[in-house]
Amino acid sequence: MKVILLKDVKNHGKEGDIVNVSDGYAKNFLIPKGLAVEATKAAENELKLKKKAEEKRKQEELDLANELRGKIEGKAISIQVKSGENGKLFGSVTSKEISVEVKNQLGLDIDKKKIQLDEPIKTLGNHIVTIKLHPKVIAQLTVKILEQ
Repeated sequence: MKVILLKDVKNHGKEGDIVNVSDGYAKNFLIPKGLAVEATKAAENELKLKKKAEEKRKQEELDLANELRGKIEGKAISIQVKSGENGKLFGSVTSKEISVEVKNQLGLDIDKKKIQLDEPIKTLGNHIVTIKLHPKVIAQLTVKILEQ
């Protein structure tokens, strides 16, 4: 019997796959548990429409991330902090503070989780910060740490 898997099924396939299984396995296990539906023409067409909609949504996310990268690349923000001798900061500048300043200075909403810092910034000067907007799109932002 041909079925369309609604969820990943071990040893049979992933969600959205059309697979052949024995009639008993399909009727007694997969279909009652909501793991699969019978592969009728209507169900196959619905699956195709879902896949197209998902591809379109992913492409829109990628386009949006590329547009945002265009707004970020080459820009710089400045953050004023208190510092001691030799340009060392009292405390540090974290991704949360950078996210707030990007919103204030550039007017862009960037989640602090997308800002990648190996470690918090603890010195004055210019620092290049990587922002991962999408798995395929990465932007670079210059953060100027100034003495208050």
